[in-house]
Amino acid sequence: MQIIQQRKWYYIISALIIIPGIISLMMQGLNLGIDFSGGSMLHIKLPGGTTSAQVSKVLGDMKIGKADIQKSGDEFYIRTAALSQEKTDEVMEGFKTEFKEVKFLSSENVGAVIGKELTRNAILALLIATVMMLLYITFRFEWTFGIAAIVGIIHNVLVVLGLFSLFQWEINSAFIAAILTIIGYTINDTIIIFDRVRENLRIKSKEDFSSLLNRSIMQMLNRSLNTVLTSVFALIALIIFGGESIKLFVLAMLIGFTIGAYSSIFITSPVLYEIRGSKA
Repeated sequence: MQIIQQRKWYYIISALIIIPGIISLMMQGLNLGIDFSGGSMLHIKLPGGTTSAQVSKVLGDMKIGKADIQKSGDEFYIRTAALSQEKTDEVMEGFKTEFKEVKFLSSENVGAVIGKELTRNAILALLIATVMMLLYITFRFEWTFGIAAIVGIIHNVLVVLGLFSLFQWEINSAFIAAILTIIGYTINDTIIIFDRVRENLRIKSKEDFSSLLNRSIMQMLNRSLNTVLTSVFALIALIIFGGESIKLFVLAMLIGFTIGAYSSIFITSPVLYEIRGSKA
């Protein structure tokens, strides 16, 4: 497989995925959840055996709109758009009508200011992670490897953000954890290949850099594929059998891990070739 020689095809594939996402980000943005946009959170205890679907039905009957429901034992954490005190009381009456035993534990509002602060902190965390990765890879290898790895990170983040914007999947605080995990996974998979590239560079040979990169990628291909498949199988199981509250988080991880494996093989190494040129 001549990955470096065919690199333009992989650039085209990535462009076909990323460009619609960027257009969507510019046109409709992201579907920010309550963690970012502000809203209300209700903490209630319901009878044993109550499901999230039942809670969602009650909220739907009361025309609450979008709600994020998390279950912990018999307790439910419900995040909604900002509710007035009258509406909160109405919701509680609705639960009392539907269920025999309802215990109201707490209610709080998350203002837009807190949401904006969380957004700033999330962006700052991503920037710090990216810069630290660049410094680490530059120190461990050289600056050309670092730039190629950062291109891979940006590529993967744009793919995930673009798809979430296109399909208007909700973004919450767990999404930031997913993005940071994707960054770490991408770097780990990329470094595995770059380590082999560095080892092969130390072995003096007459082959050009493109052949050396191809050989290095093929030597580590099985390991990269086995790693991502193991992760993907686990994530698919979580999507099928996990609760509703974690599905978007797992979906972000699934997309990120898949595209991370793709970029570490088909994007970062070709970008490294573009930066260094044909001379090994």
